[in-house]
Amino acid sequence: MAVEGISRLNFPEFDFRVREVGKSLQIFDAVRKKFVPLTPEEWVRQHLIRYLCDFKNVPTGLIGVEVAFLLNGVNHRADVVVYGRAGKPLVVVECKAADVELSESTVDQVVRYNSYFKAPYLVITNGIKHYTFAVSWESGNSYSLNEIPDYSVMEQS
Repeated sequence: MAVEGISRLNFPEFDFRVREVGKSLQIFDAVRKKFVPLTPEEWVRQHLIRYLCDFKNVPTGLIGVEVAFLLNGVNHRADVVVYGRAGKPLVVVECKAADVELSESTVDQVVRYNSYFKAPYLVITNGIKHYTFAVSWESGNSYSLNEIPDYSVMEQS
């Protein structure tokens, strides 16, 4: 669905429920089960969520959106966290708007967040570029992946 003023992203086309409220747009978030303001970052987040569910077989009920946590006495929110069936975090995702360049500071942000979650996978995306990393907590190593793994592979981590 093309929405005027919102960027075309490097994701498959998805059909979203979008409504106008006053002079602003809202998009329905199937995870939070409510309409939320349609910001450029939210546009990326909703595409990523649909991609995870439709193409990577992630159950909607095992996705957290804007997950609040406390790290070093400071409140933070992870854009998206995918959980395993046992409740263990599997993926931490940082989303940026399409016009925001993904940088080392974006990677540092998701790595810092993951010091709390200890997930085996990290993803950063601005909807145009996507980067996925696998993290080994035993060895302390991480490496880049070509794509986000299927949920069945994530759960084996």
